[in-house]
Amino acid sequence: FLDTAVIDEIRIVHSWGVLDGVTTNPTLFAKAGGGSYPEVLEEICGITSGPVSAEVIADDLEGILREGRTFAKIAPNIVIKVPMTETGLTAISTFAEEGIPTNCTLIFSTAQGMLAAKAGATYLSPFVGRLDDIAQEGLDMVRELSAVLEIHGMEAEIIVASTRSPRHVIDGAIAGAAIATVPFKVVQQMIK
Repeated sequence: FLDTAVIDEIRIVHSWGVLDGVTTNPTLFAKAGGGSYPEVLEEICGITSGPVSAEVIADDLEGILREGRTFAKIAPNIVIKVPMTETGLTAISTFAEEGIPTNCTLIFSTAQGMLAAKAGATYLSPFVGRLDDIAQEGLDMVRELSAVLEIHGMEAEIIVASTRSPRHVIDGAIAGAAIATVPFKVVQQMIK
């Protein structure tokens, strides 16, 4: 997946035939500029038929559910990106009951990933690069979480998030992650 809200970057990677989906968040959207967040999401969904993660900004349950349901109406490939919190777990569970796919973001431990999978998250996004930044081995969590999902037949897919280099992408794939979400510059580094 490409981790961006910049339409030109998405078009370029799509033209290479390697774009499987897109992850966005309010920070990436603010950097990209232009249009409202729903308008940008709709444009992204017009480029790729793969999953497009749209992150909620509310932190209360009603706000998360309202935003998520609104985003889910934009296109059939929208995935609601919800942070790993107690409220986030409730929202993920509610969305799962409603058939709305979710991406649980801001996962920093195997235990958090297990809870998100149990709540019904479609995707789990462990922040590998941020763990590496604080001298913890982020990919150890990916290996553990991958093993737990396989042993217990849980359906969630792991997205290696907060990737800083091509090495994170490669090692994440070897560790059992189904997906990596990658900034445009890292995709370019992979080519070179």
